[in-house]
Amino acid sequence: MTVRRTQVKKTTKLTLFALTWPIFIEIALHMLMGNADTLMLSQHSDSSVAAVGVSNQLLSLIIIMFGFIAAGTSILVAQYIGAASERKAAEISVVSLAANLVFGLVLSVLIFIFDDQILQLMDIPDELVGEALFYLKVVGGLSFVQALIMTAGAVLRSYGFTKDAMYVTLGMNIINVIGNYLFIFGPVGVPILGVEGVAYATVAARIIGLAVILVLLLKRVPSSLPFGQLFSLPITHLKNLLKIGIPSAGEQLSYNASQLVIMAFIAVLGTEALTTRVYAINLMMFIFLFSIAISQGTQILVSHMVGAEKYEDAYQRGIKSLKLAVGLTFIISLLFSIASGHLLGIFTDNPDIIAVGTVLIYLTILLEPGRSFNLVLINSLRAAGDVRFPAYVGIAYQWGIAVSLSYLFGIVFGLGLAGMWIAFILDEWIRGFIMLRRWRSRTWMRQQILKS
Repeated sequence: MTVRRTQVKKTTKLTLFALTWPIFIEIALHMLMGNADTLMLSQHSDSSVAAVGVSNQLLSLIIIMFGFIAAGTSILVAQYIGAASERKAAEISVVSLAANLVFGLVLSVLIFIFDDQILQLMDIPDELVGEALFYLKVVGGLSFVQALIMTAGAVLRSYGFTKDAMYVTLGMNIINVIGNYLFIFGPVGVPILGVEGVAYATVAARIIGLAVILVLLLKRVPSSLPFGQLFSLPITHLKNLLKIGIPSAGEQLSYNASQLVIMAFIAVLGTEALTTRVYAINLMMFIFLFSIAISQGTQILVSHMVGAEKYEDAYQRGIKSLKLAVGLTFIISLLFSIASGHLLGIFTDNPDIIAVGTVLIYLTILLEPGRSFNLVLINSLRAAGDVRFPAYVGIAYQWGIAVSLSYLFGIVFGLGLAGMWIAFILDEWIRGFIMLRRWRSRTWMRQQILKS
């Protein structure tokens, strides 16, 4: 009993900074892994970059589907810790790992079998199909590994061990970069495999990362994880995971699905437009990285506070985090915009790609602060148990504004990628102010998740 209380006291003293800086580095490393693929492949072929970009957009949709369990896990574990019930936190951890393993295996098999049909729905240029198909089959066919990494990482972060997840991601990055270098540039007689080699390196890094993070999970969680009691654990745990996870992942799933449709619009503009989008998104990721890290750290803190019934503290934490995220994002987007030409030049020397990409990066000065509203406030609302409202609003506005106006501005009005970015700006800011109004209403204080 003493050990349990000591651990709860420790976690409730966590600060936003202590939680956020490892999350920041971890997410940055995840982004660097994707950028390493892009940067190294850009030395091989622009078309290879586009092929991997399309495949990764599809795979990100699958990963979001894994996230519906991970999202529920992080919130429930943190709330139970805040409520001083580590036994139930450990039970939730086991149920979530088992559920995502089963779900991940099913989706992996489906991707492996129907990879060709999935790519046909994208209507991508013929010259990209071969490489995109191989990458999707290899990386997508083993995507259940990423599902387990996500779930184990969610548990560790909820207990406050954000540095452990960061170290695992660092190791995965190192392995991935070494593999990319070997198979793309072919030193000391290593065969040059291009996209094929990038796929192998990605899978190898994930498998090793999974082994390490599972060992850390068993070592760090203070209560023994009851794997042997899996089939006798209360079904309520799974129901609560789904109650939080399905609406949470539904909003993310809708967002990624809408991005797939928009990518199909971009495909109409040609391979060069697809490549420009990949380079611009890779740079933009480092701009909204700050908001993502702050929002995830805030989610952990708000979950602990809500579990301990400290509702006013939770409210103030959400507002403070929002102000911090918006301010940092504006400054970083401004700096990236000033240096956009040089940054895009790292990836390509195509003047048309650099010119259009520069316009897109400048538009992020308006786009990313709006995105900060949604990242911070939606995660805060979910942490408090208010999961359905953000999902409903997200689905309605992502399709009603982002998709429809992307087609109108980008294709019908002929504004191309810039027109689509304007649609994104409108979507993020309108939804952001709706989320702010919801948070200020304090409606979420009446939500109930934990069961006695």
